[in-house]
Amino acid sequence: MNSIASTLTSILSTENAVISWENLTPTQQHNIQQGIDPKSQPSCVIYPHSQAELAAVITTANSHKWRVLSCGSGSKINWGGLAKNIDIIVSTERINQLIEHAVGDLTVTVEAGMKFAQLQEILAKHHQFLALDPAFPNSATIGGMVATADTGSLRQRYGGVRDQLLGITFIRADGQIAKAGGRVVKNVAGYDLMKLFTGAYGTLGIISQVTFRVYPIPETSQTVILTGKPEAISQAVRTLQSSELTPTQVDLLSSKLVTNLDLGTGIGLITRFQNISESVQEQSKRLLAIGEKLGLNGVIYSENQEADLWQRLPEQIHFSNPESSITCKIGVLPTAAVKIINQIDIGLIHISSGLGLVRLENKDQILPLRNLCAANSGFLSILSAPVELKERFDVWGYNGNALAVMRGIKTQFDGNFILSPGRFVGGI
Repeated sequence: MNSIASTLTSILSTENAVISWENLTPTQQHNIQQGIDPKSQPSCVIYPHSQAELAAVITTANSHKWRVLSCGSGSKINWGGLAKNIDIIVSTERINQLIEHAVGDLTVTVEAGMKFAQLQEILAKHHQFLALDPAFPNSATIGGMVATADTGSLRQRYGGVRDQLLGITFIRADGQIAKAGGRVVKNVAGYDLMKLFTGAYGTLGIISQVTFRVYPIPETSQTVILTGKPEAISQAVRTLQSSELTPTQVDLLSSKLVTNLDLGTGIGLITRFQNISESVQEQSKRLLAIGEKLGLNGVIYSENQEADLWQRLPEQIHFSNPESSITCKIGVLPTAAVKIINQIDIGLIHISSGLGLVRLENKDQILPLRNLCAANSGFLSILSAPVELKERFDVWGYNGNALAVMRGIKTQFDGNFILSPGRFVGGI
């Protein structure tokens, strides 16, 4: 066992909490290597069992200036920039307890390592759910979702991670445990650090506990698929947005994605309604009628077929060959979404926010699409891609004027630059 692993083993109370690099399985090593600079190799992976143990690990790392890459289960460890010169990997996977579920107040507090799927099972017993739809829902941890701001098309009705987060507890770079927000919906005390930590990719601190607002599970759900020519889909989007219909999810789908899902031909508009049965059926019929008037093909999905469709949709983006395919997050003006989706092979865009996900097959597609997004007041950032590609490309593609401010914040939170160095915008 190397010296770093030996030092950390001495401060942890449980066995197998420190695993040296050479004792990891080839699969574990490979997964970690997708998120770090290939010129470096971490000494070990640490699995603290409590927030106090996590704090002790970070205190020790800071005193020795060991560089730390934090993760949950590691399902998104390959997102963002390549972390540089990492000495240790710290996983929150075993810090995974339910702290409090205030059923009547519609809030839940859990430790960061709890799996998203497990939390949904707990909430479902009380007919409630967390209104987020992350990538890899069976393996994603709550802390990892917050760190990467990972949600999907449920943002149409419920907003993103920032909108549902009520409080966080995190470990500072010096090992101190800090808190922000609280456990109630109406909370205005202190700085709104939740928004700062959401999407910071673990570069400001390591999230150890979170509080979310939750919602009652809707009584009924149906999904309407409209497919056809871009001009007609664009008109359908405008009509939908100006109507009294209240969908929970609405995405534009690229033509190849429509084909892959066996939904028809042309680009697609996928719209989900969730409410009481009468409302859902009426709204579905009204949208179907709008599509028919515009010459679009329309189909209604419900029950098992609907659930299967929403499961297969993100799999087309994320569950591809990680050795060759490229997954990107894009953003454009919502008014330009139809134009953009018509020039993408495999991808989707949320009509309200203009945010979307794209799967590319080769590096030559990156810059033209990034330029197209930029021309429409948007961006393209690479989530996952082969390591050798990330070494050559600017993963984030940020060209704004806030980089100095971001670096100043990083310095304030992590003066020794030990937390996930190189993973965020500008090499932060």
